[in-house]
Amino acid sequence: MYAVEVRDHVMIAHSFRGDLFGPAQALHGATFIVDVAFFRKELTAEGVVVDIGRAHEALKTVLSPLNYRNLDDLPQFAGCNTTTEFLSRHIFDAMAKAARGGALGPGGEGIDHIRVTLHESHVARAWFEGLVARA
Repeated sequence: MYAVEVRDHVMIAHSFRGDLFGPAQALHGATFIVDVAFFRKELTAEGVVVDIGRAHEALKTVLSPLNYRNLDDLPQFAGCNTTTEFLSRHIFDAMAKAARGGALGPGGEGIDHIRVTLHESHVARAWFEGLVARA
């Protein structure tokens, strides 16, 4: 299996509901390092997994509506705890849609699966990995 990974970051604010979260129930900020890995069984005719430039642009597009925002105020997250795990799935869904929709350019349609890793700090990270379902 071949893979290519791109990286960016996003700065957000949010709070959590529930005693499990202790002091994180209060509004707080986070800067996530976001890695997105694209996997495929065979390389394209050009010898790549996916165009790195287009993959990075797609990631920036996905992160842009979240950057410098209080996630508690975004309607799509109403009633959700925007945990690191939750956000990794949210970003995965958007990146899979980008792959299916051609945003990754020629060869993007051959992506088998994607893994999105959010580095919450130097000691903690979470990820979601799944198949890129075809319509």
